[in-house]
Amino acid sequence: MMNWDKLINDKRLGLEDYHNSRQGSRSDFQRDFDRLVFSSPFRRLQNKTQVFPLPGSIFVHNRLTHSMEVASVGRSLANEISTVLKTKYASEPWVEKLDALDEIVGAACLAHDLGNPPFGHSGEKAISTFFSEGPGSVLNPMLTERQWTDLINFEGNANSFRLLTHQFNGRRPGGFAMTYSMLASIVKYPYESRMAGGKSKFGFFESEVETFQRIADELGMIPKYGKNGEVRYARHPLVYIVEAADDICYQVMDIEDAHKLRVLLTHEVIDTFMSFFPEERRQKMHKTMDKVDDPNEKIAYLRSCVIDTLVKECAKAFVENEDKILSGTFEGSLLDHISRLEKEGYQRCSALAWAKIYRASDVVDIELAGNRIISFLMEKLIHAVRFPELNYSSLLLSKVPKQYDISAPTLYGKIQAVLDHISGMTDVYALDLYRKLCGMSLPAV
Repeated sequence: MMNWDKLINDKRLGLEDYHNSRQGSRSDFQRDFDRLVFSSPFRRLQNKTQVFPLPGSIFVHNRLTHSMEVASVGRSLANEISTVLKTKYASEPWVEKLDALDEIVGAACLAHDLGNPPFGHSGEKAISTFFSEGPGSVLNPMLTERQWTDLINFEGNANSFRLLTHQFNGRRPGGFAMTYSMLASIVKYPYESRMAGGKSKFGFFESEVETFQRIADELGMIPKYGKNGEVRYARHPLVYIVEAADDICYQVMDIEDAHKLRVLLTHEVIDTFMSFFPEERRQKMHKTMDKVDDPNEKIAYLRSCVIDTLVKECAKAFVENEDKILSGTFEGSLLDHISRLEKEGYQRCSALAWAKIYRASDVVDIELAGNRIISFLMEKLIHAVRFPELNYSSLLLSKVPKQYDISAPTLYGKIQAVLDHISGMTDVYALDLYRKLCGMSLPAV
């Protein structure tokens, strides 16, 4: 059984020898949050696609605005939960630690998408299929089983953990030197890639296995090793809160974006959002909407009502299942355990999104372009790190930031340096580099 006293730990990765529970107005968990806000990888999220193409005249969400909203919802959800838990554990000497739940969750929510490559989720697929069915397949015999499964299942969540913990060239040990609890809270799939299965989901690359084990053992997370010694743990409880906040935001906000872009009609969205509420509540909500004429304002009002309802439902699900969560036996997500009416409303949102949003023409266009751009860049850069003595390779590698170890002693290390570089690119930068390498964009002479 995990316990909150160990699970909430402000020790910093890479700075363990300097650990000192800080007293003052700003906790170490709040420092995590602030450090992320001011970081370059976080700023780059503003030029990474969420679902729809980056905005022209109509604003839609990018990875940055999505992450900020997830952090807002996550903190609200954590506060709802901690209020109940503080009453339950009022007699425990460590009860004040529960005040930090919203700060830990808020920082984890900001960081959860840091490792995602450009062009939305299609970017992850483009990288993994480059190895599984593209030019990268020739590298299979040159890598170990663990290394190969890392590549053919490339996962943005695992890459976020690497980005935050890896010591890049010229950087300090421990990467961002974040707290143990915050780092554990972003790992949705706390197992290595050999346990990814058909869903291609896992939490850390081979290069970060020992780092994750150190964090998990310190926090008292429950080990669940595979039959062949594969590293696996039960989730840190706060992962469920981060996951719920992410799921709530992307599902609800994608629908609002689709409405603004006229992919979805106003009545479709109103009917979908109203399905979360009983008839009496719907009548009151219709009266509120009648006070405004702007369709976008009507949808914004309904969106806020839906999010508020889902936050309360997920908090209730967490509290009711806390024992199972702490024992590592809880199955599914918090949204799988909410009340029937709200669950059916969420499922209706999901069905609408899959039917009319994720296959929309603009979304598919981004996926097609992103796949082509990322595959091309992968091919050129991996060839360059394998054969750096070639003239073209030398020119291309001179464009790679020094923090990426393109001269790593192993092929796996070289490939990871390429993945670090490409996954850190914005949509705009990746497109610009692609055009330059194809000779479609030349500097002014």
